[in-house]
Amino acid sequence: MRIKGLEHVAVVVADLHKVGSILRDAFGLVPDEVENVEKDRVQVMKFSLGNTDLELVTPTDEMSAVSRFIDKKGEGLHHICLAVEDIDEAMAELKEKGVVLIDQEPRLGATGCRVAFVHPKSVGGVLVELSEKREDNGE
Repeated sequence: MRIKGLEHVAVVVADLHKVGSILRDAFGLVPDEVENVEKDRVQVMKFSLGNTDLELVTPTDEMSAVSRFIDKKGEGLHHICLAVEDIDEAMAELKEKGVVLIDQEPRLGATGCRVAFVHPKSVGGVLVELSEKREDNGE
């Protein structure tokens, strides 16, 4: 498996624009984009930080997994995302090594990437996302 780097760190928040304003006013960060990911029932605000991104993620309805996460654990770190060269290969290798995956097949994530999540119980309690950028993204 070829890991290309840390793609992003995701933080869940109840009020995307309030926290986004704090990051802008206190740290001088300007969001690159705000995207609705309808399938996951979330809105994502991305900030480029050099080689990686910071994502603020907020639920768009109370049935989303992110809404349940906030209800159970509160706002804060949600997951880290590793950029991989080939997500199918990475998933197969992890399965072979006994790592529990949440997604059994890659799915479409924010910015058109193919993504899959690794269960936190396999990685010391940390939710890990694998992400493969599509070539038609210009990456």
